[in-house]
Amino acid sequence: MAAQIIYGRRSVEEAERGKRRVHRIWRAPDTPVGELERLCGSPDHQGVVAEVDPYPYVDPGALLGGEKALIVVLDQVQDPRNLGAICRSAEFAGAAGVVLPERRSAAVTAVACKASAGAVEHLDVARVRNIADWLAEAKEAGFWIWGADAAARQAPWDVDLSGPTVLVLGGEGKGIRPRVAAACDGRVALPRRGEVGSLNVSAAATALLFEAVRRR
Repeated sequence: MAAQIIYGRRSVEEAERGKRRVHRIWRAPDTPVGELERLCGSPDHQGVVAEVDPYPYVDPGALLGGEKALIVVLDQVQDPRNLGAICRSAEFAGAAGVVLPERRSAAVTAVACKASAGAVEHLDVARVRNIADWLAEAKEAGFWIWGADAAARQAPWDVDLSGPTVLVLGGEGKGIRPRVAAACDGRVALPRRGEVGSLNVSAAATALLFEAVRRR
């Protein structure tokens, strides 16, 4: 597979001590700013661009082996910046990994890498053909599956998040698809106290992750 270009100071720093090989780094002022932008296709390079190995997605089954593992499943989250922000929170919280569908979903691109501040270099991310089928495998492995749904009646602190847990969050604007929701053991909602109708998916993921961490 072809090498990948990433950019941004933290992204490149974490890649240098992460799990994929860094082939080459370009830095300002040795490399002109215009050339850096041409290389990465973005003005947000912060003066650093690197060529690295393709992102090494993991075997989705490998995520199911950890005792009391905490896994985040994203059902068609399509904004790479949201994916990156969620990966940053998941890695910081010590989650076992993040699961994405192969289609109609953001992938770990340079944009997601920068939004994660390089956290994707230390986090296991898997891609699966069918989210609902993978959730069935997680259940068989002893995991409890909780979907985030604004219409749910239970708050996350009303359910047991202390054991092997999968947190499922849906795509921007659409939420969890019906078949994926049906594969969950239950659904939870963060209580709303203000006037705004909902949270960004990355903010909701962070809140759910750290409620699960608190319970552990």
